[in-house]
Amino acid sequence: MNDVEKAIQLFRTGCVCSQALLGVYGPRYGLDPEQALRLAAGFGSGMRRAETCGALTGAFMVLGLARCDGKAAQSREGRAAASDAVVAFAEAFEQRHGSLRCRDLLGCDVSTPEGHRTAMGRGLFQTRCVELVRDAAQLLEEALKPRDADPGPPATESGPSNAG
Repeated sequence: MNDVEKAIQLFRTGCVCSQALLGVYGPRYGLDPEQALRLAAGFGSGMRRAETCGALTGAFMVLGLARCDGKAAQSREGRAAASDAVVAFAEAFEQRHGSLRCRDLLGCDVSTPEGHRTAMGRGLFQTRCVELVRDAAQLLEEALKPRDADPGPPATESGPSNAG
């Protein structure tokens, strides 16, 4: 079973979307599995307010772990790689799904009793949320691939330019 499938399984067996992502991918970067689940517990259902999708917030936490080391995270420059990765991830997810907000992605506001009943009645947690966890995990797999060294600007036949 690959990590995308593990995230889906974790979600289907009772974890919220944010836990599914951080619980599977966090340990790659030294996060204890139990701590990952505890840390991500409050981010499901768009932070319980139907705001930013929990699968995204789980992925964002993983990107922070992957792109920052301890001391680097304490400076703006050290956080830049994580910030850039989060922006790119959010753009890719939004391009696929049209929104980052749980209420938009599900078509109902699960932070209200009525919206939660609607989601349950439509089976959205078993269908749409599984799809969102899967897509977030797939995008995360892509984002976590080793980055090749920057080869620099392409060479030109006329040699280097002093313009700019």
